[in-house]
Amino acid sequence: MEILKDIVDYGIIGGLFVMSIIAFAIGIERFFFIKRFDLTNATREEDLEITLTKRLYIIASIGSNAPYIGLFGTVLGIMLTFYEMGQQTNMNVKGIMIGLSLALKATAMGLLVAIPCIFINNILLRMVREKLAAYRMLTYGHNAKTD
Repeated sequence: MEILKDIVDYGIIGGLFVMSIIAFAIGIERFFFIKRFDLTNATREEDLEITLTKRLYIIASIGSNAPYIGLFGTVLGIMLTFYEMGQQTNMNVKGIMIGLSLALKATAMGLLVAIPCIFINNILLRMVREKLAAYRMLTYGHNAKTD
């Protein structure tokens, strides 16, 4: 059962930590790319949208799946706690509470990763919509229909 504890501590929480670094790196890169993108370089609206939304799906995927990965870690941690309870001859309430609280850290980490990812993704999508609207106005004039 020690391997289960290592999976929760290093696998789940470590994986969520790596996912958060990836999401923040992509978010920072995309923020500055979208902000500095010159609309005169775009030839078609479809190409512009593809260019501006590149890799945003990674942030959205991390944001939507991180809570489930954290929940999986919590389930494994609770299983480990129950296993250790079954192996003991006398019940130690303190040990049970510590085990359960440590199991919940995976869910907390999942939420800690997911909430900023969704926030960043929404900001970047808004920036993309603004750039697309500016492109339509530049291309078709001020009366162009926008989203």
